[in-house]
Amino acid sequence: MANGKTDGILRLNAWVQCYDWGRFGVDSQVARLLALNSEAEVDPEMPYAELWMGTHESGPSFVVSDLSVEEEKGVSLKEWIGKNPNVLGKKVLEKWGYDLPFLFKVLSVAKALSIQAHPDKELARELHKLQPHLYKDDNHKPEMALAITEFEALCGFISLEELKDVLHDVPEIVELIGAAEANRVMNIHKQDREEKIKSALRSTFTQLMSASKEMTTKAISMLKSRLQLESKLRRLTDKEQLVLLLEKQYPGDIGVISAFFLNYVKLNPGEALYLGANEPHAYLSGECIECMATSDNVVRAGLTPKHRDIQTLCSMLTYKQGNPEILKGFPLNPYITRYLPPFDEFEVDRCILPRGASTIFPAIPAPSIFLVLVGEGTLHSGSSKDVVAEGDVLFAPANTEIMLSTSSELQLYRAGVNSRFIHTL
Repeated sequence: MANGKTDGILRLNAWVQCYDWGRFGVDSQVARLLALNSEAEVDPEMPYAELWMGTHESGPSFVVSDLSVEEEKGVSLKEWIGKNPNVLGKKVLEKWGYDLPFLFKVLSVAKALSIQAHPDKELARELHKLQPHLYKDDNHKPEMALAITEFEALCGFISLEELKDVLHDVPEIVELIGAAEANRVMNIHKQDREEKIKSALRSTFTQLMSASKEMTTKAISMLKSRLQLESKLRRLTDKEQLVLLLEKQYPGDIGVISAFFLNYVKLNPGEALYLGANEPHAYLSGECIECMATSDNVVRAGLTPKHRDIQTLCSMLTYKQGNPEILKGFPLNPYITRYLPPFDEFEVDRCILPRGASTIFPAIPAPSIFLVLVGEGTLHSGSSKDVVAEGDVLFAPANTEIMLSTSSELQLYRAGVNSRFIHTL
C-alpha cells in the first residue's frame, strides 16, 4: 500500500504458519501473499500453509501504520484495538469485548490435514480447563472455507444407504470392526428412529477409529493390494482413488480407511463449505479463504503425526448424515458476493472488480478485515484515497465506508461480523 493517508484504516502485517501439509515455496498462494504483505523472503524448502489475519495470540497481525499516526507502527492489532475499542462498534463490544470475534485466513493445502472436529462452547471450556496445553482456547470454532482454486475436503458422514454399500464393498473395514458391528448397521432402516441410526454409526465409527495399530496396518495393506489389483480390471471410484492417495501421504494411518465413512466434497472456485461444531472433516487439497470464530481448538483422530484424542473426537461428534450444504453466495451488487454462514461471528464477501469498474462497501457498525488477492486499485475512504495491491491486508473500523476502483483488475475478500447479528434488534 502506498504511503497516502486513508482515514481510520490500518495496514496490517499478517502472520504465517508453516505446517507440514502446506505448499512449498512460491507454489503456495500463502507464500506469495506473505512476500508482498511483509517483504518476507520465500524459502523454497518451506511449506507455507496458512496466512492468519486477526488478533489470535497464536498468529497475531501487527499494525504497519495507522496511515495518519505513524507512531502506531509495530503494535499488535489486538493491543491497538484494546486502546481504541470504539473501532469495534457497540454491538461487537457488548457481545465479545475488546477483541475481534473472527479469524481470517488463507490456506494452501498440498496434502491432507488431519481428520478433526472443533468443540462447541461447552466442550471447549471443559477441554481448555482439563488440558490447556493441548486446547488453548475456551471458545468454539465454527468455520467456513471458500475455494480460491479447486478445493477438496472430507466433510460429515455419508448417508445410511451409502454406509451399507461401504460395509458390503470394503471387507477390510468389516475385519476391523467385526461382523456383529457390521450386521448391526446392515439391519437398520431409514425409517428407524434417528437416535437408533446415530447410535449404530457412533458405535461403528468408534470401533473403527479405536482399532489397534497392528490390525490397522494389516487392513490398509490388504486394502491397498486389493484396490491396485482391481484397478487393472475396472476404474476405481473417486473415493477409492482418494484412499490410495491418502495411504501414500499417511501410510498405516486409520484415517486412510475411515475416509470411506465421510463425504468427499469438491468445491469449484467461488463455492464455500461451512462447518459447525462437532462435525468431522479434513481438507485434502487446493487453496481457500477461511474464516472462523477466534479459536484454534482442534480435536484430531487421524491423518496426522500430531496428538490424537480419539476418545474425545468419537464422543463429541453429532453423527449427522448426508451431504453438506455448498454455499454459492448471493450477490450484493454486480461485483460483490456474500457468503453468510449460520454463525454470529463472521461472514465473507468476495469482490471481483473488472477494469474501469468501481464499487462501495457501505459503512456498517462493526469492523472488517480486507485482503487483496489479485491486482491493484484505489481505495477511497472519507476525504482521502490510497493505492491498494495484491498482498495488502487492511483493518477497517466500524462505520467506515469504503469505495474501490481499478484501472486494471482487483480481486479482494472481506471478513466481518455476520450481518444478521449486526442488524438484529
